[in-house]
Amino acid sequence: MSDSEILELAMAARSRDRAGTRSFDPLAAAAVVFFLIAVVFAGAPLLNAGPATQAGLLLLIGLAGVSLLGLLVLRAGAAPAAESEAAGAEKLIGALTEAAAVAAPDGRIVAANAAWRAVVGPSPRLPKGGVSAASLFAALSAARRGEPARASLKAAGAEHEALVAMLAPRRFLVRLTGPGAAALALPPAAMEVIAAVAGAGRPPPQVLDAFAAASPFGAALLEGEDPFAALIVEANPALKAVAGAGGGPGQVFGDLLEPASRADAAQRRGEAAKSGAPLEVRLAHDPARIAHLYLTRTDGRWVAYLVDVSEQKQIELQLAQSQKMQAIGQLAGGVAHDFNNLLTAIFMQLDVLAARHPVGDPSYEGLNEIRQISTRAADLVRKLLAFSRKQTVQREILDLGELISEFEVLLRRVLYEDVKLETEYGRNLPQVRVDRGQLETAVMNLAVNARDAVRAHGGGAVTIRTARLSQERARELGYPGAEGDQALIEVSDDGSGIPPEVMDKIFDPFFTTKPVGEGTGLGLATVYGIIKQSDGWISVESRPAEGAAFRIFLPVHHAAAVIQAAPEPIRSKRPAARDLSGAGRILFVEDEDAVRGVAAKLLRARGYEVIEAASGEEALEIAESHAGEIDLMISDVVMPGMQGPDLLKQARQYLGSAPVMFISGYAESEFSDLLEGESNVSFLPKPIDIKTLAERVKQELQKAA
Repeated sequence: MSDSEILELAMAARSRDRAGTRSFDPLAAAAVVFFLIAVVFAGAPLLNAGPATQAGLLLLIGLAGVSLLGLLVLRAGAAPAAESEAAGAEKLIGALTEAAAVAAPDGRIVAANAAWRAVVGPSPRLPKGGVSAASLFAALSAARRGEPARASLKAAGAEHEALVAMLAPRRFLVRLTGPGAAALALPPAAMEVIAAVAGAGRPPPQVLDAFAAASPFGAALLEGEDPFAALIVEANPALKAVAGAGGGPGQVFGDLLEPASRADAAQRRGEAAKSGAPLEVRLAHDPARIAHLYLTRTDGRWVAYLVDVSEQKQIELQLAQSQKMQAIGQLAGGVAHDFNNLLTAIFMQLDVLAARHPVGDPSYEGLNEIRQISTRAADLVRKLLAFSRKQTVQREILDLGELISEFEVLLRRVLYEDVKLETEYGRNLPQVRVDRGQLETAVMNLAVNARDAVRAHGGGAVTIRTARLSQERARELGYPGAEGDQALIEVSDDGSGIPPEVMDKIFDPFFTTKPVGEGTGLGLATVYGIIKQSDGWISVESRPAEGAAFRIFLPVHHAAAVIQAAPEPIRSKRPAARDLSGAGRILFVEDEDAVRGVAAKLLRARGYEVIEAASGEEALEIAESHAGEIDLMISDVVMPGMQGPDLLKQARQYLGSAPVMFISGYAESEFSDLLEGESNVSFLPKPIDIKTLAERVKQELQKAA
């Protein structure tokens, strides 16, 4: 379609109003004249009336005739104008090759070509909600100034780029184009006419158009130079829903925004206008709620769109928090693994030195202090592994009441004299299947935190409560996903409570409100990791000046389920071997030189023949060259190159039925699924000392004999 043809069609659209005012139907005029004559003759019998009555009748008849004449003239002119407009619109969009439509301000489609109907479908109006509606609103506002504007339109499950231009005061041309298309604007000659049509004698808008008024997000027409100080002329119902009770006519629009957020938005308004990005603001009635603000200047007035994105932001924050926790968990697990290797070397070297410097030796006290410090370091590593949920779990069936009752003695030693410990044991307490040490660590951390909170408040009491809860009661107390009966351990205090602003951060690793040097920030993070690893749930309830209550929910262990299941073989507890010497050929695979070297040296001192390998590939070659001659393989799990489980699968043909013992700083559950189908495999978690290692080596060799 040439520029001149588009110009001609645009001129036809511009002249439609004048065509409507000039239209006159002679038949309609004749009908009026005949009507007047009929009225006069029909009133002939009244000619005998008095002069005053006659004058009044004639005046009434004349007024009726004039009114009827005007009505018929307007109707006679309006119909051709409407027909002309529709025909002109059809002709214009029919001449365009791309999908195009002419739309009214309320989104109603006046005309559409076949290409539009093939892409968008037979819908009689533009989208009224969602991202497409928001984009079209902004484009329509820009188009009112006579400028072409881009919009994003979703149709038939695909995203399309649309160009919106104004054809007349209440008619818009919408064209669909492909992404990245170069020629999006109409020819310059046509755009000049369209711009003239859009701005010719058009007064500033007095009300929101029907499209904005019916939008699902807030829209307002503002009067004033500064949009944040401008008065609201009109607002749609959705604005009041977004802004709370405010948003009515006559109110300052900026009062709907939180003051600090309003000042920040005013500073960023220029940058946002250039980039087309919305302004992110907080709402005055609830600063926790976040909205996107779009501002458009139209003929001396502002049009503002306010979209509540609080839920979207919450989801984004939760996703970011989840990704952060996952990244920190991976980091903690990796650090703990490397640290466990170092601690293993330290413990074994201490065993060597302890044999040279027994009790009474001047160096004994120093070595003993080093061992105590190393044990504290190992405890810190266990906390890191518990947080990252990679700690080795040894679950057993425990009675909840007995567990807390036995642990209560230790707790009383931990609490100071000015802190009172109270316990409440519920009836019919259930059994739970957990790792005793982990659960005791979790309760201990909660009790210590409660103790510190109470002492900071001037003294008080720490209460530990246990109970059996129904599913409904567990959900009421803070476990929304509870299924079946739950075992409850609640640790509460009457301290000052947890400030609301830090409530969302208390389980974050390394976050602490204690002074520097008094807390690592791993206490609650460790508790969270332990409970999650135990298939449980933890919640917290706190009010300022009323203390805090941490609730641990654990699934109840049902003995009936164990009876119905296939009985597990009874495994007698292995007695500790007193004689730690032995005989046999051991393939020791460990990439950490400090661990491999000292462990091999100490095992050789106890009578074993040890072949060292620094990698999985080297160990596989040794196993092949010593096929059938290896009595035990000890291997690390995580190594550069070939991992421990992969080594076992390839070396099993050379090892025969020889036992295999894995040692690792990671949890056994991290790789147990890689050992499916393997037998005669055991696991020893790091850090380890030579006594523990020697005991396990002798047990494995005796079992294989």
